[in-house]
Formats: sequence, structure tokens, C-alpha cells
Amino acid sequence: TAIEPWHVMGEEVSRSGTSRFVDSSVERMQVRLSGLSEGRYVLMCNGRRVPLKFTGTHGEYVAGIRYRAWQPPSALHPTIGVHSPLVFDLIDTFNGRSIGGCTYHVHHAGGRSYDTFPVNAYEAEGRRISRFWSHGHTQGPITVPPEVRPFMHSEDRFYPHGSAVGPMQPPAEEVNREYPYTLDLRRPLRTLS
Repeated sequence: TAIEPWHVMGEEVSRSGTSRFVDSSVERMQVRLSGLSEGRYVLMCNGRRVPLKFTGTHGEYVAGIRYRAWQPPSALHPTIGVHSPLVFDLIDTFNGRSIGGCTYHVHHAGGRSYDTFPVNAYEAEGRRISRFWSHGHTQGPITVPPEVRPFMHSEDRFYPHGSAVGPMQPPAEEVNREYPYTLDLRRPLRTLS
């Protein structure tokens, strides 16, 4: 994960007087991919294309993903839902298929809450690793059953009109002029027309 600023909210009345909360619900993750052929592979996160930046090293690309990690009672954008877990798919555009991916859970996937800080670096690394799953991502073409579409908690999680059965077509690239190499999942999906 990357450092993300926490915005200070306005004053609110509490039991002990007036307080100012911070919105710590937005997080950013940095990804690095290596061994890719230029123009062949596309990385998707929650059904949206991640803007990859070539690092100058052969086959290596980096990008950032900004997302809503949790829903606090006071937040800057209370109507934006939680984007976790983050589902990453690596798409081979030559074959039109997802060839791999992972699922990232912001918190312990089993709902566990740790009572203490990690004792050492090995325990901290183990906690981080337990949040990444090598399953849960798309295998082959993406299909969303029509009876499930109305119950999805986020309209921008998949393609706007669902995916056709058959080879996967990666979504069009969304360019954010302010942060050209960061996918901001808080922004609505723009359909190109």
C-alpha cells in the first residue's frame, strides 16, 4: 500500500464536546508487473482497466489504484461504497482470456481483528500475505449472470451492460488528467460514446 493523505472533516458535536474526525477510508495500492510483452497484456481491477506505466526496465510496468477501504460514519463522500475486496485480472489480449490474477482483502478475510501489533517483521509479513489470495479472480471470459446484476453493490464493478459470453474484451482505458497512472475506483465509470 502507498501513503494516502487523511482529510480533516468539519467539526461535529460529540459527548465530550466538539471534535474533528479524519477520513481515513481511502487507501492507495501500488502494483508492479514484470515479464510483460508491450501491448499484449492488460491489468484489470474490479472490472476496470489499470493504467500501466513502463518503468524503463524491459517488461516492467507500475500503476496505482485508489479505492475506498471501509465506510466510516463520517466521510468526505458518504455515498461512495466500499471497493474491497480488490479483484485483479491479467488479460492476454491476443487470446482474449484472463490468464491469472489475485484477490486482495483490505482486512483479514476471515474477519479476524488483531489485538496486538506484530511482534516482528515476519509476523507483519504473514499478516500482509494472508490478505492476498491466489484465487477469486476471473478465469477465462467474464460472465455476469443476469439474475445477479441487480444485486451488485457497485455499478462500476463490472462492465456497464454486462459481458458477452466468449473471449474477454478489456475495457477502454480511462485517463485521469490529474493522476494519469492511477486508477481511482471512487470515480464513476465513463462510457465512451
